[in-house]
Amino acid sequence: MLNINDALKAIGLGLLVLFFAVGVVKTCSSVADLKRPEHALKLFVRFALAKAAVTYGLDLMLAVFRIVQGMVSTIITRSGLSGNTGTTLPQEIIDKINDVGFWDSIPLWAVTLLGGLFITVLSFIMILTVYSRMFKLYMYTAIAPVPLSSFAGEPTSNVGKNFLRSYAGVCLEGAIIALAASSSPSWRPPRLRWIPMSRR
Repeated sequence: MLNINDALKAIGLGLLVLFFAVGVVKTCSSVADLKRPEHALKLFVRFALAKAAVTYGLDLMLAVFRIVQGMVSTIITRSGLSGNTGTTLPQEIIDKINDVGFWDSIPLWAVTLLGGLFITVLSFIMILTVYSRMFKLYMYTAIAPVPLSSFAGEPTSNVGKNFLRSYAGVCLEGAIIALAASSSPSWRPPRLRWIPMSRR
């Protein structure tokens, strides 16, 4: 990711000049507009900020990522997901399970298998969601210099704004996943002590 970002930084700087020239042509109706000091200063400031965004874009994106990761850590800590405590079944339930006969245990095993399958499928979906978010973060960070160079021109700046919005959305997906995990009891199944059923 870092090697691709460094390689694309040179392309981003080249596009920076191109987008700046396009912006100057689109926003200035004549050469007289460029002679006005406030207009020239505005163009210079826009170019300097766009160059800083391309040069230090990786640091900017990592700072946004750290802020969102702090939010995710706070959500996980406050919701109690960080502690993994084991629980045991109440003794009444243990006695009832041990007293179940062979024919009565068949529906119990069917419900248990269906419940286990359901939890396994949900776990795979959650794992795929988390890993796809990681890959999206890597891809966004790798190609960042190219879309950030569009800030140099006023007509093309929407590309950079949309890119930053999408990146912030992907980062905030982690907070949504943490909130969903903290509010879903199926995400935190208790570690039950296995008690074998009595054979009859």
